[in-house]
Amino acid sequence: MKKYITFLSFIIILCMMGCATSRDLKIVSRSLNSRILALQEDLSSLKEDNERLRKDADRILKFNESLRKGQADTGADFVQLRNQMQQLRGEIESLEMKLATLQSDLKTKDSAGIQKKFDDISFRINYIENFLGVGKKVQADTTTVTEKPESTKAPSPEGTVDKEKSYAEAYKTFKQGDYNEARNKFRRFVEIFPSTEYSDNAQFWIGECYYFEKNYEKAILEYENVIKKYPKGNKVPNALLKQALSFMELGDKASAKLLLQRVIKEYPNTSSARIARGKLTSLK
Repeated sequence: MKKYITFLSFIIILCMMGCATSRDLKIVSRSLNSRILALQEDLSSLKEDNERLRKDADRILKFNESLRKGQADTGADFVQLRNQMQQLRGEIESLEMKLATLQSDLKTKDSAGIQKKFDDISFRINYIENFLGVGKKVQADTTTVTEKPESTKAPSPEGTVDKEKSYAEAYKTFKQGDYNEARNKFRRFVEIFPSTEYSDNAQFWIGECYYFEKNYEKAILEYENVIKKYPKGNKVPNALLKQALSFMELGDKASAKLLLQRVIKEYPNTSSARIARGKLTSLK
């Protein structure tokens, strides 16, 4: 700006001194116009640069906001997962207490429903442990249903003792890890006793034998037999859940997701539904 002022002053002095000609003034005028045009172009360029900087700043602010939101969501997900883990661990402790009580009852009582409850609780503990990643291989269990001594055994209908002994023997074989033999014994049980209080359990354990052998296709079919043959039995939600887990092992996440949603919708207040919710979250 000082140069321009000096230049203008020089022109004024020339005019005052009468030394400047009309041609000189035109030359100066054109020079001034050129400089003004150049300044306008520079100003326009500066405005464009400023607009680009403003847009870049907006993008950076939006990115930072998105990053903070993502970090917050990750933290919330972690807290939710931690709470679920604590809840499941608490359920394991509760179930283990019930299991210990039932094991004690099995030594002193002879009720047809005790073994079935024992099976259900054992199943739920195994499932929750597997979900938490602390599942253990099925080990031999020396606690089985035994007959009462003759002095305390009450009279029972013909065939009842054979039924209970047959189921207990098959289940003991399963707990020992001999899945092929256990499957054969459970099949014979279902053929001989197709509609007893143990039948849906026996059919379910057939599927479990295949599952623990990692033969997931056949396991799915056997779980389906539980659902179709015993639709009112308490093993149906477990069978649906295990079908979902089998499909997950096979890499079919779409089928697994549909089955998990079905468990949650049709059996919302069961342990199977709680496990299904956790598995469904892991699929998202």
